[in-house]
Amino acid sequence: MSDSPATPLLDAVASPADLRKLAPDQLRQLADELRAEMISAVSVTGGHLGAGLGVVELTTAIHYVFNTPEDRLIWDVGHQAYPHKILTGRRDRIRTLRQGGGLSGFTKRSESEYDPFGAAHSSTSISAALGFAVANKLAGRPGKGIAVIGDGAMSAGMAYEAMNNAEQAGNRLVVILNDNDMSIAPPVGGLSAYLSRIVSSRSFLGLRDLARRFARRLPRPLHDAARKTDEFARGMTMGGTLFEELGFYYVGPIDGHNLDHLIPVLENVRDAEEGPILVHVVTKKGKGYAPAEAAADKYHGVQKFDVVSGEQAKSPPGPPSYTAVFAKALMGEAARDEKVVAITAAMPSGTGLDKFQQAYPDRTFDVGIAEQHAVTFAAGMAAQGMRPFCAIYSTFLQRAYDQVVHDVAIQNLPVRFAIDRAGLVGADGATHAGSFDVTYLASLPNFVVMAASDEAELVHMVHTCACHDSGPIAVRYPRGNGTGVPLPDVPQLLEIGKGRIVRQGKKVAILSLGTRLEEALKAADQLDARGLSTTVADLRFAKPLDEALIRKLLATHEVAVTIEENSIGGLGAHVLTLASDEGLIDTGLKLRTMRLPDIFQDHEKPDRQYDEAGLNAPHIVDTVLKALRHNSSGVIEGARA
Repeated sequence: MSDSPATPLLDAVASPADLRKLAPDQLRQLADELRAEMISAVSVTGGHLGAGLGVVELTTAIHYVFNTPEDRLIWDVGHQAYPHKILTGRRDRIRTLRQGGGLSGFTKRSESEYDPFGAAHSSTSISAALGFAVANKLAGRPGKGIAVIGDGAMSAGMAYEAMNNAEQAGNRLVVILNDNDMSIAPPVGGLSAYLSRIVSSRSFLGLRDLARRFARRLPRPLHDAARKTDEFARGMTMGGTLFEELGFYYVGPIDGHNLDHLIPVLENVRDAEEGPILVHVVTKKGKGYAPAEAAADKYHGVQKFDVVSGEQAKSPPGPPSYTAVFAKALMGEAARDEKVVAITAAMPSGTGLDKFQQAYPDRTFDVGIAEQHAVTFAAGMAAQGMRPFCAIYSTFLQRAYDQVVHDVAIQNLPVRFAIDRAGLVGADGATHAGSFDVTYLASLPNFVVMAASDEAELVHMVHTCACHDSGPIAVRYPRGNGTGVPLPDVPQLLEIGKGRIVRQGKKVAILSLGTRLEEALKAADQLDARGLSTTVADLRFAKPLDEALIRKLLATHEVAVTIEENSIGGLGAHVLTLASDEGLIDTGLKLRTMRLPDIFQDHEKPDRQYDEAGLNAPHIVDTVLKALRHNSSGVIEGARA
């Protein structure tokens, strides 16, 4: 860790209005100070580092040239917005990033007027900026919509859907393509910067408009030929033909770290009557911090680290992560079955499939930020006899729900969904929490939905997925490390729809789905100590339910509690429906459901999040005692003998 750096210019900037008072020759120093401040802050909090370092100059230039917040600046994904937060009045809180009660790691509307649109999922910025731009145009208000989108995010179809519709915004829409990986265009230099300034200048655009108006008077074939000639000539010298075909005026590529290049081009774009405009900016992830430049992947998201050495704080040794266990189990399945293939949507390391890819490169498919395509691609492979595993975070699978329903479930295709980050996720907050997948999958006919209670169960469930050819099947598992149970040498094939009793009692039954099982067992210890004999069941399956086991538990216990890491509409709703349909509640059974609260929970440490959600052992005990109507003397009222 390090002390805060000296930042005399940055100290005088409390808002973009202060930034715009600086002379152009002061901006280089300001950017250097901004970069140093960001490095210092993230070394204390952890978080996303490389992407933010890559846009320090771009952030400075945008706020210097455009009239934010009247001009609406929208960051795609938002993990690169730390420099933006520092410049927009949140510097005094920047060392609370991703901490409970602190700043979000992404843009958030409730946090600042300079965050006009919340983002943490990819490829939404152009659609949102288009919405702002057109709304201002219709209302006669000033203000542009400015979308900053990375080249990776351009792999998602939604970006092109928005661009295809962008002509209605006219010059109110500016898209800045932050090219920091794919290198869409050749390396940039002085000539490219010069050409970008020329073609974005008012004089050039004026001549171009005059030529266009003249060309419109020509016969149609000549008019079309003139338009094509203009696009071809600029495409040959600068690239961007694709964007021109989508209706954008293309400018670039320009060096995104050279303020002398950025400022005049952005000023021209700001003042242009031509539009919409796409500015192609080339940047480098981790720019200005040697460890991050050398290993962009390792410094995309970081733990706390030492600024001088770049060494990140290491977590204490412990059980393997659920992600690592899944990856190892899937490699085992692939070794036994050549039909097993793996699909991810731009998250090979996050889902563990980078390890799978090393072992089976020809059977691993990273489709980019395109979850919808990933699901239907998997459906096509399943229809052709392969055994595809589609590994996607729960929060990102939401983006492909129509494909899950239409292309997988209705056709009853055996796509295997490995749903990582199920449940609450700590510092990434509500946008990344896997709160809804049991609800939105278990409501679908033909689906099998499993939840692993520990890492050994996950191994068994991966094997069960691999062997299940009669329809779609999903296994959900959380972020973080397992419980430390031994991993099986040989995986078991689980019987579909069958749970297990892990502790036998008589009065109270706790029906658990997923990794709340450990808390359920702790609660059982506390209830037993009060004389309340408690059964704990690991249901394993949210769909199909183990109806025989559930009937038995509801019929033989006085109070039953379901618990899950999922929103309303999941396991509890299905058990309540079963009990209602079969009249089990009419017998006097006290049935309670425990689930995630009906709110979007903010970022916090995971243990505190589950405490806030009321899903820890003390909450289970309290739920049981309230169901049994404890009186003030501690005697249970109305209990059956």
